[in-house]
Amino acid sequence: MNFLAPLGFAFAASLPVVVLFYLLKRKRMAHVVSSTLLWQRFLAETQASAPFQRLRHHWLLILQLLLLALVVLALSRPYSKGKLPAGSLQVVVMDASASMQATDESPTRFDVARNEALKMVDGLTPGTEMVILVAGATAEVRQSPTSDKGVLRRTLRNLTATDSATHLVEALRVADSLTQTRPASEVHLFSDGAATGLDEFGTKSLPLVYHRVGKRSNNAGIVSMEVRANPEDPKQRAIFVSVANYATNTIDSTVELLFDDQLKDTQPIELAPSNSVPLVFLVEQPRDGVFTARLTHKDDLAVDNTASVLSRLPGPTKVALVTVGNRFLQKALAAAGPAVEVVVSDKVPADEASYDLVVLDGILPPEPPKANVLAFHVMVTNWFDAPAQNLETPPIVDWRNTHPLLRFVSFDDVQIAESMGVKTPPWASPLIDTTQGTLAVTGEIGRQRIVWVGFDPLRSSWPLRIGFPIFVANCVDWLNPATARSQRFQIHTGEPLRLPLTGLVSDARVILPDGSKQPLLTSSGTSELIFGDTGKQGLYTIESGTNRYVYCANLLDLRESNLEPRAELDLGQRGTLAATATKPANLEIWRWFALVGLGVLMLEWWWFHRRTA
Repeated sequence: MNFLAPLGFAFAASLPVVVLFYLLKRKRMAHVVSSTLLWQRFLAETQASAPFQRLRHHWLLILQLLLLALVVLALSRPYSKGKLPAGSLQVVVMDASASMQATDESPTRFDVARNEALKMVDGLTPGTEMVILVAGATAEVRQSPTSDKGVLRRTLRNLTATDSATHLVEALRVADSLTQTRPASEVHLFSDGAATGLDEFGTKSLPLVYHRVGKRSNNAGIVSMEVRANPEDPKQRAIFVSVANYATNTIDSTVELLFDDQLKDTQPIELAPSNSVPLVFLVEQPRDGVFTARLTHKDDLAVDNTASVLSRLPGPTKVALVTVGNRFLQKALAAAGPAVEVVVSDKVPADEASYDLVVLDGILPPEPPKANVLAFHVMVTNWFDAPAQNLETPPIVDWRNTHPLLRFVSFDDVQIAESMGVKTPPWASPLIDTTQGTLAVTGEIGRQRIVWVGFDPLRSSWPLRIGFPIFVANCVDWLNPATARSQRFQIHTGEPLRLPLTGLVSDARVILPDGSKQPLLTSSGTSELIFGDTGKQGLYTIESGTNRYVYCANLLDLRESNLEPRAELDLGQRGTLAATATKPANLEIWRWFALVGLGVLMLEWWWFHRRTA
């Protein structure tokens, strides 16, 4: 039996007091007498006045001691610990994402969660097995089912938090598959609740118990960073940095910009709670290198105070414009950048491979171009599964302003006379939507980037809006192969490094952010080098022969930077799951002791009145 308030046993010290009352005698009164005839009786009474007497059998004493013992047991709050049946399984899911490194718990949230999981290991009953899953840079099983407490403790103590976003959905899917065939199993999630996409578990009978960790949200961090050419000065680069404040107070801090560890510029910021601020740095770039933004503010999470981006010097961009005549589009392409060279023709040039991208303006070539493509009002059957619909005056109801192609682009008051509408294919993402379909999509097929617009700009009011040349400039930058290559070296923590190979590589290695090196396995048939252990933020360098390739791994995650502990998990329309720190199987039984004590009290009352009647 277990007790929630063992200090209640201190009241057991009152039990000897009751016995003491039954040992005491009543004090006799002294009387003066005139005859010695009463001396013998007086002496007997004097002896009887001794303070204590021999303890006799008293039913009232027994009832009172029993009543007091029951009261003491009730005050100690005894409970019975529920036990899972033999063969049951306990699945522990440890959230090892970046937010679990927050120091609002001592020393970190992850350490507190691990200590709670270790207590669960100590309480395992014989016949019960435990599985340990980790949801960090990847979702993985760290310990298969076992009842060996020593193995479980070592596994938990060896776990560490990563600098990546959580993969909680994948971990819970694994937990669901493990518990479906095991009776009375339980899944215990130790997390701060910074996860989305849990809707599918609202319809499943997953026996999930959510153990929340974390106390506050005292954090500000860098949530986005990118570098682009400065159209006004080819020698300069524009670095866009966004800082968000999730603390409850206004912060005054400084953002520093470094190029290859050399300080280039600083900007002060004053940021109110639950707000973000965009910053733009304009600096000269003498060579290819890495820009690093650093927030000097001290808070509960350090990993999101730094971000890096690889920047290569811009080279000339050669564009082939296939059109019968569109001066708006031709001028927009020429204005896309100082290094953009536009060649106008009514067909795809024979030396297509020498061009960085091809722009199709209402002309469909016999064969689709192999270069990156910006296509207006053409239908390439290889791109879409179904024929396009002809839409008359389609109204624009939505556009993806968060996509890089639509940065600073608005379609308010843009009228379209006619357009082709399509269903978004699997390889693409929609850009512009109408009530009857999608008017523009973008994506990749293989390594070819494609931007498709279903209407002719000349049959719309779009070329008369400032958003048109901005859209064209965004497309030239995004479709430029140099940009695509640079973006391959920009990853989120936890994503694998990929390096396509053009020849035979006999030796390759990775230099990790801490300076250590790991070899990469290569073979004669290797066409791509892949490295997946990128759970820590920083610079990763792949050395292959005399070549060096630098990758920047950053957190840049709004959800992880928001350290507010979630009181409940959002399971979509099916409801929520509240955090808990108790086991519903534990049952307090002090009420039964109190009820029996009441019965003894009534019995004593009846016995006393029966004696005195």
